[in-house]
Amino acid sequence: MPGPKRTVDMPYIAFPDIAVGDILPPLTKGPLTRATLAYFCGASNDHNPVHVDSDYARAVGKDDVFAHGMLSMAYLGQMLTGWVPQRAIASFEVKFAAIVHVGDVITCEGEVVEKIPTEAGIDFRLKLRALDQDGEVKLSGEAVVRQSSSL
Repeated sequence: MPGPKRTVDMPYIAFPDIAVGDILPPLTKGPLTRATLAYFCGASNDHNPVHVDSDYARAVGKDDVFAHGMLSMAYLGQMLTGWVPQRAIASFEVKFAAIVHVGDVITCEGEVVEKIPTEAGIDFRLKLRALDQDGEVKLSGEAVVRQSSSL
């Protein structure tokens, strides 16, 4: 019978210490502000008015502006790079599940779900998700972090 899940919260963890079932330290961001949306427009060079212009958002049938999906993905990426060096991330993908609204607080979570021996070392597959303050999943995805002798 597997033991209780543990949160592994030291930055740049030594790979031999990673085990299936480990929980990444969560990252919480927000509440999301209009200023954050405007900054992200500039940083991403995505100036779609639905993210910063309330009148435009209402004209296209939305209640208000909402976050770029890539902003929540960036938060998940920040959680990952707070845990392992960026160079250890072999893959990172998400599916967008729901809109993130102004005022939402987003919590990013991850869990090690598989250890995969490879010729170059060991890969660890992670399940990821970003949830709002009510527990609604906004993004789900996975990443692979790679242990190799070149890291």
